[in-house]
Amino acid sequence: MKFRTMGLIVKEQSIGEQDKLVYALTATNGIIKAFVRGAKNIKNQKCAATSLLTYSRLTVYKGRESYIIGDAIPERIFSKLRGDVVKTCLAQYFCELAITICPREQNAEEFLKLILNSLYLLSENKRSAKLIKPCLEMRLASLAGYMPDLRMCRVCGEYSCDNMLFLPKSGAIECAECHHENGEMKILLNPSSLTALRHTIYADDNKLFSFALPESDLDVLNEASENYLKYMFEKDFSTLNFYKTIS
Repeated sequence: MKFRTMGLIVKEQSIGEQDKLVYALTATNGIIKAFVRGAKNIKNQKCAATSLLTYSRLTVYKGRESYIIGDAIPERIFSKLRGDVVKTCLAQYFCELAITICPREQNAEEFLKLILNSLYLLSENKRSAKLIKPCLEMRLASLAGYMPDLRMCRVCGEYSCDNMLFLPKSGAIECAECHHENGEMKILLNPSSLTALRHTIYADDNKLFSFALPESDLDVLNEASENYLKYMFEKDFSTLNFYKTIS
């Protein structure tokens, strides 16, 4: 079966001297793993079009057990990211998130749009990395069906207080007065960081990245989002660990 789709290359690896195996986040089929013949030849158009962090128009052939990319035309190459080591590492983390969280064999247009927007904002310095990252993490998880319940304290129903605790393992919040120590990880949220965490999952798509926080509150927001994904997907993201060592 042959189909055409738009896709972002989120992983690539060499196969022999001329070919590549890539993972692409596609609009129509989610994450696919596909072979690309001759893609290591720099004279071949597919070389650039199937490189990491390239958004391309793909012609894909689906076999019984694998996909083959027959043709690829680059639409956008995030070249500015490649010139910055720290941004490249963060972008690779975004790619690992895509492979882990985004669906397979089904429409993933919302996921693709979210990751492309995140890469664009990072590439063009439109927003800080500390703001983009938790927005992407929490919204990706929510799109995949892992939305936490941040509406109110799960015990008393309090909507807001000076000290609210986020419980990443449970995906819930409790006010300090209701919380009983049980060994579960907790992250203290002040009113600003609580509002921001809610914003990452409840805001309209076109307003997702439209807020500002002090640096200290951004640190708390990142701690909350990182640990939430770690518990929900039971994974220690290697690209995130490396990014944190150099950022």
